[in-house]
Amino acid sequence: QVQLVESGGGLVQAGGSLRLSCAASRLTFSMYTMGWFRQAPGKEREFVSDIASSGSATSYADSVKGRFTISRDVAENTVYLQMNSLKPEDTAVYYCRGRRNVLGTELVYWGQGTQVTVSS
Repeated sequence: QVQLVESGGGLVQAGGSLRLSCAASRLTFSMYTMGWFRQAPGKEREFVSDIASSGSATSYADSVKGRFTISRDVAENTVYLQMNSLKPEDTAVYYCRGRRNVLGTELVYWGQGTQVTVSS
């Protein structure tokens, strides 16, 4: 069974930094586009960032561009999200997602989430 396990969340003051990790198991990590999403209380889940299976391309939501950096370590089957200059509006549960298209079928897996709280 595929598992995505996030870690690294916590409580931080505005302006601080956190690094989230998502360890993947039981999937061919190098074949998956990996991404981070977040969901604040009372809001829908939203895209934060993703990185191509090759690691050659990344994308970011406008709200985090220039502050967050996504990366992946194929040897460790892990994707990271370095979050700098955190703001209270970054408070949310952060979810890791793995996505791959196989012959027209989309395979998508989610982690259980990790809480990030930014105090003002």
